Amino acid sequence: MDGQVDKMKGRVKQAAGDLTNNKRLKAEGEVDELRGNVKEKIDRVADNLKKKV
Repeated sequence: MDGQVDKMKGRVKQAAGDLTNNKRLKAEGEVDELRGNVKEKIDRVADNLKKKV
């Protein structure tokens, strides 16, 4: 769930950066979205490991 929040926050920041032509805000959004993707993948791996143990 935490990863989804970061992904959505990132998308919103990217859109706001596009609308305001703010490159820094857009870049922050890209980082947030990437962070969310990584968190989701880590959670999936952890869940798979828990199932196997």
